[in-house]
Amino acid sequence: MSENNQREAVFPTRMALTNTKNRLKGAQTGHSLLAKKRDALMIRFRAILKKVEEAKLKMGKVMQVAAFSLAEVNYVAGDISYQVQESAKRPQLTVKAKQENVSGVTLPGFEIEREQSNEFSLTGLGRGGQKIQKCKETYAKAIETLVELASLQTAFMILDDVIRVTNRRVNAIEHVVLPKLENTIKYINSELDEMDREEFFRLKKIQSKKKKGGDSEQDTIDQGEYTQDQAGGADILDQGKDEDVIF
Repeated sequence: MSENNQREAVFPTRMALTNTKNRLKGAQTGHSLLAKKRDALMIRFRAILKKVEEAKLKMGKVMQVAAFSLAEVNYVAGDISYQVQESAKRPQLTVKAKQENVSGVTLPGFEIEREQSNEFSLTGLGRGGQKIQKCKETYAKAIETLVELASLQTAFMILDDVIRVTNRRVNAIEHVVLPKLENTIKYINSELDEMDREEFFRLKKIQSKKKKGGDSEQDTIDQGEYTQDQAGGADILDQGKDEDVIF
């Protein structure tokens, strides 16, 4: 890529140089801030990635235990789905949304709120009460883990998109904007220096011509006086004679 494509098309003046320097300073400040934001987001991204991995492993184990616990309940107490549907008047687990700000990026999250009332106190009264209670606790824990994993996955996807956009901006400023502004400043400085050299050379030429012109005029006057003396235009008797006074 040629140098002309690596600089802006500006007229080389002092004002353009000042404006370009101010823009370069602003671009450098923006690059520094975006780089710091990217680093902060990357730190949080790695932490969330580690939590997502742990939550997935935990989710697999919890769902395995929950499925085995449900199989035990079905073996001991039979099918209790009808009793659960009849006993449940309101949900004991509710999910609420929350927000977290990380370097200007809003990350949504979810948290579980558990009701203290026991809507299933009579379920399993005939048989299998302990197994039903254990299955209930196991599935409640599974739901909590699932909500936690969903919150982490949402934050993970949002951070991934924001980090990708921030990286593109940082690279654009670093490899396109800053070199173009720096090349523009170099171009303006070189043009201004060239104009200063031309102006200095022009002034020197004018001063030299004026000096030569003054010497020629003085030589012409001296030559005229010398010619008049050689021609005998002046009278020796008139030397020292006063001029006539006219009243």
